[in-house]
Amino acid sequence: VQLQASGGGLVQPGESLRLSCAASGFALAPYAVAWFRQAPGKEREGVSCISSSHFTKDYLDSVKGRFIISKDKANNTVYLQMNSLKPEDTAVYYCATNRGRAACPPQASTQSYNYWGQGTLVTVSS
Repeated sequence: VQLQASGGGLVQPGESLRLSCAASGFALAPYAVAWFRQAPGKEREGVSCISSSHFTKDYLDSVKGRFIISKDKANNTVYLQMNSLKPEDTAVYYCATNRGRAACPPQASTQSYNYWGQGTLVTVSS
């Protein structure tokens, strides 16, 4: 049972990246999946979540209208499309899920999730 986050990299402000969270050993479709991020020296914060029914929730006002979370059942993967990236988006991005939760929790708490990917680094810099 494993989550594998990928797709990070170095981009310039205004550019886009798509992060992927692929699951192995279990299906993601029945569970809520979230993306968190952690910038250097800061606490991990929730970014977005997608429920089993594809309901999406953005936890950060700063990403609304720029980041889109989606789920591909066939590929057993959740994506985070990040557009119009800003230097303040620089962080290690983690995906997470809880195999006992189908809905996104109202608050972005790391304690709501018990399976985590290893993180992928996103650096936004000119």
